[in-house]
Amino acid sequence: MIDSLLVLAESTNEATVVNEFEQTLLRIFIVVIMFGLGAGLTPKDFGLALKRPWGLIIGWVTQFGIMPFVAYVLVVTVLFGFSPREDVALIALGALIMGSVPAGTTSNLFTYFSKGNLALSVTMTVNSTLWAFIMTPAVLWLYANLLQLDDSVTIEFGELAVVILGLIVPVGLGMLVRRLSANAGAILELVGGVFGVLFIPFLIAIWVPRNWQLLLSTQWNTYVVAIGLGLVGIFTAYFIAKLIRLHPMNARTVGLETGIQNGPLAIAVIVAVYIDNPGVDEILLVPALYSLFIVIISTLVTFWFRRANLAEEQKIPNLL
Repeated sequence: MIDSLLVLAESTNEATVVNEFEQTLLRIFIVVIMFGLGAGLTPKDFGLALKRPWGLIIGWVTQFGIMPFVAYVLVVTVLFGFSPREDVALIALGALIMGSVPAGTTSNLFTYFSKGNLALSVTMTVNSTLWAFIMTPAVLWLYANLLQLDDSVTIEFGELAVVILGLIVPVGLGMLVRRLSANAGAILELVGGVFGVLFIPFLIAIWVPRNWQLLLSTQWNTYVVAIGLGLVGIFTAYFIAKLIRLHPMNARTVGLETGIQNGPLAIAVIVAVYIDNPGVDEILLVPALYSLFIVIISTLVTFWFRRANLAEEQKIPNLL
């Protein structure tokens, strides 16, 4: 399954095909990241989340409600200019996929740095990843139909679900490893987190040089969609959490979990499902740009969270 997911298509923009060594590295990245995601969850984390489930419930709603909707609104307003455009339909599809995948492991790292609720963050990440088997194809089908995308870029519900199922199997195996050996699980979680961080520079190294002409010719509105998806998602979910009076620590967690999507998963899904589409590089454009910029966005947001909210947290009781 992983082999078929990570064989990259030849670009219509004269980009070089990823070689066998790079394909092997991509396989390793994806598998280790997903293993680490599962290994980060313990029965204690489940217990804490179930005792106070509102953060988990709100996170699920924001993940599969807000993020796909934000992607749809950005496509309609910024990319399409309120009028459907066939010339950017493939880019729009990539934006919808990026908005519909679950949270990424990078969110756990930034939650830790922002003094958020790490146990809630990890639980939300795994929860959204497992739900992605059903919810990602469902919301993609909904918004692709609302955008009236051409038949060449329609979503095959069953195929997409099978691809995501194959990718989340390592999550369950990681949870099993943690169950059998806490030490092995902790090591696997650490390695998965490191690989999650390294995925971005690795993506830059192998994708950007081969697609620099595409990046230079990409219009500003595509960059706005890619950057705005994470930024709007984080702050929309954060202020909703604040509005319903979640504890600041949990509000920060919900915001970061919502806006930081699983870029590697989105890219793997696109490659697997649309490998035969000659415009696969256009579909990959928003997910690739999103993955490049989300680390910068999350770093700046984390600095703001630390400065603006830590004093407030000392004064407000836990409301979750």
